Amino acid sequence: MTAPRVAIAQINSCVGDICGNAERVLQAAREAHRMGADILLTPELVLTGYPPEDLLLRPQFVCEQQQQLDELRRDLAELKGLHVVVGHVDGDTCGAKAYAFADRTGRHVLYNAASVLLDGRVLGTYRKRELPNYSVFDEQRYFIADGKPFTFDVKGVRFGVVICEDIWFPHAPQAAREAGSQVLLVPNASPFNTGKQAQRMEVVAECARLSGGAVIYANMVGGQDELVFDGASFAVDAQGQPRARLPEFEACVHAVDVGADGSITPVDAQADLRPSDPEEQVWKALVVGVRDYLGKNRFPGAIIGLSGGIDSAVVLAIAVDALGADNVRAVMMPSRYTADISQTDAADMAKRLGVRYDVIAIGPVVEGFESALAPHFAGMAPDATEENIQARVRGTLLMALSNKTGRLVLTTGNKSEMTTGYCTLYGDMAGGFAVIKDVPKTLVYRLANWRNRQKEVIPERIITRPPSAELRPDQVDQDSLPPYDILDGIVERYMERNQSAADIVAAGFPEDAVEQVVRLIRVSEYKRRQAPPGPRITPRAFGRDWRYPVTNGFRETT
Repeated sequence: MTAPRVAIAQINSCVGDICGNAERVLQAAREAHRMGADILLTPELVLTGYPPEDLLLRPQFVCEQQQQLDELRRDLAELKGLHVVVGHVDGDTCGAKAYAFADRTGRHVLYNAASVLLDGRVLGTYRKRELPNYSVFDEQRYFIADGKPFTFDVKGVRFGVVICEDIWFPHAPQAAREAGSQVLLVPNASPFNTGKQAQRMEVVAECARLSGGAVIYANMVGGQDELVFDGASFAVDAQGQPRARLPEFEACVHAVDVGADGSITPVDAQADLRPSDPEEQVWKALVVGVRDYLGKNRFPGAIIGLSGGIDSAVVLAIAVDALGADNVRAVMMPSRYTADISQTDAADMAKRLGVRYDVIAIGPVVEGFESALAPHFAGMAPDATEENIQARVRGTLLMALSNKTGRLVLTTGNKSEMTTGYCTLYGDMAGGFAVIKDVPKTLVYRLANWRNRQKEVIPERIITRPPSAELRPDQVDQDSLPPYDILDGIVERYMERNQSAADIVAAGFPEDAVEQVVRLIRVSEYKRRQAPPGPRITPRAFGRDWRYPVTNGFRETT
């Protein structure tokens, strides 16, 4: 008897596009069937998209998803012998009994589930046991835990199903093993962050070694608001050795053959890919995040304020890689403080990338604001107020162009600036998607150098010049902030790893810099609450997994 063949589908689902998601599953199933697959494994909640969030509180949403699952079951009947593992929401939610059942908290009984569809029928359903409720996840808000094992036989090999978080704990895999499973099938919606791929591999390999069976891990791909899913699905054998890996950040279907002894054999050479380097992974994540945010929300293109600095240069290059040059427009808005070389470098970069490039001088507009405000500012010395007027004029001009053309403004602030509040509300923060809001400044430079190694699109002087907002004479960022290598080190420890200020000082960081950064993080929370969303690429980003109060009397000391 030949070994069962398992096709792994990295599907780019869109939350709420239930019909479209079902069509993507059907197309993947047809491709798997042509490959001679016996099983198709799709991602977690592939029908609803992930995370569906409070759409799960809408009865019509859940009911339509149940109906679409029934329709998909009938459509798949044409693919004889193909077992299709489909992630979906499960619960008695339709018809006369719609939402009649609730637990003691008043929540409706819903499960994060995966069903095996075969020849027009539901062979069985597994309901997730471990419901993550940390970082960007809040599944306990919506779902009930279950975990009763479900296994099925294909060509003499017994397969068990567990879902995403289940693989990180021993209980569900052990229950599947006790039910006879020799190979675990794991649908996932595991978002990308730096280091995540290696972490997943380590956890899954350990599970395989402990259970003595192969594990096949299928992950979602694509951007969904702040989250980016990287795919990078893989299969490990019973000894925990990786035997197949799918591409990063790419929707695709690849297959492996699985032996009863836990062996894994890739069917096609492309399934055996190595992970790319960290800068390439981040670049791909940002490109996918931009492409899917604009594409799934049907924006016709993007507008970027191009300053001649490193941040806007990196954002422009990402946008062109994501959308194509014809769909990106760059606008330089010089003031009396803008250096000639900034204008030269911005024009040079726009030419290299082939984007439309416009220049709108803001001097007359700023003068109009200053003239109107002069009687009210009498007797007060100039300060950051006048600098912010320049930033807000630029924001207003970009938003006007956005309104007129329908294109989305991409903001250019990085994580170091968002952390410390080195940004202007309704100025450089004005826009619809913050491309590098989770990218520390030191990583911005590494990304620029990585992109230029592929093709030199960023003028070298933009990378080597000291960064400046150019809002007053001879201004550089380090007038107001610690050096970026120190700043980013403090942010990584305090914000991402939750270390105390005292521990960061003990690790060798200057006490005055730690105190400054911790204070700026606290006082800038009100700004970040009003910032646009942007792709999450670090283990902790401002947004879904940072929930600090704006009104906050706590003061951490060193």
